[in-house]
Amino acid sequence: MPLYRLHYFPESGNSYKLALMLTLCGETFEPVWTDFGGGVTRTAEWRKVVNEMGEIPVLEVDGVKMTQTAPLLLRLAEQYGRFGAETADEKFELLRWLFWDNHKLTGYMATYRFMRAFTEKNDPQVLKHFRRRLEDFLGILDGHLQHNAFAIGSKPTVADISMMAYLHYPSDEHGFDFATSHPAIHAWLGRMAAFPGWKPAYELLPGKRMTNYAK
Repeated sequence: MPLYRLHYFPESGNSYKLALMLTLCGETFEPVWTDFGGGVTRTAEWRKVVNEMGEIPVLEVDGVKMTQTAPLLLRLAEQYGRFGAETADEKFELLRWLFWDNHKLTGYMATYRFMRAFTEKNDPQVLKHFRRRLEDFLGILDGHLQHNAFAIGSKPTVADISMMAYLHYPSDEHGFDFATSHPAIHAWLGRMAAFPGWKPAYELLPGKRMTNYAK
């Protein structure tokens, strides 16, 4: 069996995507806490030794460092035969939602949540802009989930794991009450959390936490 080491920090939804995928596939990993808040990923040494792209997460597979969450999720889905697609049409739909999430939902939510909760001083106008964009994207997802149990049908895929990661964190971090504002998203998050083996991020990703200034 492969030996996994996951370089992460607990607030990283992208790290959570890989941690959850491995867990749901029955695998364990060695957690490698990274001082993202302290700026270690921006140092030349870390980028030389760990990830030249300067990003978290990094997944080591039998000592080989691998990066970029979306292709890693697809690789794990193929490797374990779980949370993937079966038909050509399903594969297209999975990629469609996965890429949309990376570009729109995760892309904006990760930045907005970090600025809102984990930055001591932020620009209210910038936050307002990001929230307005997020409300658009969340409305798109909520509308889709009003007619679909999961991203591409009746079963969860890596597209669901990717899209739900940042949305499941506490509301005092991202500032949304999905039960009120987006009930279809709220119900979908509940379906994901009911999946056997599911665990929240702060349980899968231990270690020192950053200060939450939004509390």
